[in-house]
Amino acid sequence: MSGRNHRPNIRGRAAAVQPDNPYLRTQRLDDFEHVAEDADYLDSLDRPATEYLDDHSQTIVATNDSPDVSFNYSVNPYRGCAHGCSYCYARPGHEYLGMSAGIDFETKILVKRRAPELLRQFLARPQWNAETIVFSGVTDCYQPAEREFQLTRGCLAVAVECRQPIGIITKNALVARDVDLLQELAAHDAVRVAISVTTLDQSLARVMEPRTSAPAARLRAIETLSAAGVPTHVMIGPIVPGLTDSEVPAILKAASEAGAVRSHHTLLRLPSTVQDVFLDWIRRQRPNHAAKVEAFIRDARGGKLNTTEFGQRMRGTGPLAEQIEQTFRVFSKRYGLAGESPALNREAFRPPRIAGGQLPLF
Repeated sequence: MSGRNHRPNIRGRAAAVQPDNPYLRTQRLDDFEHVAEDADYLDSLDRPATEYLDDHSQTIVATNDSPDVSFNYSVNPYRGCAHGCSYCYARPGHEYLGMSAGIDFETKILVKRRAPELLRQFLARPQWNAETIVFSGVTDCYQPAEREFQLTRGCLAVAVECRQPIGIITKNALVARDVDLLQELAAHDAVRVAISVTTLDQSLARVMEPRTSAPAARLRAIETLSAAGVPTHVMIGPIVPGLTDSEVPAILKAASEAGAVRSHHTLLRLPSTVQDVFLDWIRRQRPNHAAKVEAFIRDARGGKLNTTEFGQRMRGTGPLAEQIEQTFRVFSKRYGLAGESPALNREAFRPPRIAGGQLPLF
């Protein structure tokens, strides 16, 4: 059956649609009335339950060769993300698993329970030269699942043991929980944390990013990590033209006052079925902005909703994209957040001890 199962609004979730999975011959129309709930209180919220599914991946470190991304290696302990951000570019990844980029992505979370063990095995490889590994890069490593499974913390403990350089990208204040481990890496100049702040408007964040930390909590996390000596950056990602672009100066100012030392940004991109989810979301939640936002996206994407060309997909093109870029640069410099970050130190790296094995002699 082809089509989308749609509800006008599902509290606690950004998506209200299940876009057709282009990789399946037969499309599914889910019956939400038969979704099992985590607890009775979810019934009153009309919130589909979150399911945790075991992911039996045999490797945990992914490689990347895109010139638009500043790292070559990444770790993602979870697939899918309960944060439910309406704009998340990672949503189509669930389609390769036979699921939808819509509500499935937010409610069916795959858990790589062996993540710390697999990272240890990877770092023990004789040819490993301690390049920086970024946690997240696809789905958030501090999403709600992390409170229960603590796989990110387990991977960080392995990194601390090995003094392995680590970058972290997250929009969840839960990262401050691990300040003890991050401090140990910071002592070797082997860590950097980027906290994403897309808006300072809590009412907007609540519906656009429904299950992540409030903007104020993210700023407090920047403050906590910075005070502990952990280099912390602010990531405005993504900037939604016509909705959040006017907030760029205020976000940079607030992050600077909280102790951030660098800033980064990306422009909204809507690959594949993310278009369905985001456009449906903004028409429901911000109908007065919907037409303007869609027009601005097309203006920055050569008349389309997305571009895939390297060098353009993260920034866009045209007068509007240039204006956003210029605003970001001016205020980053004003608030002391401009400039390149120094490379993380990999000289202190030491391979991990593997059960049944021994440390190398040299």
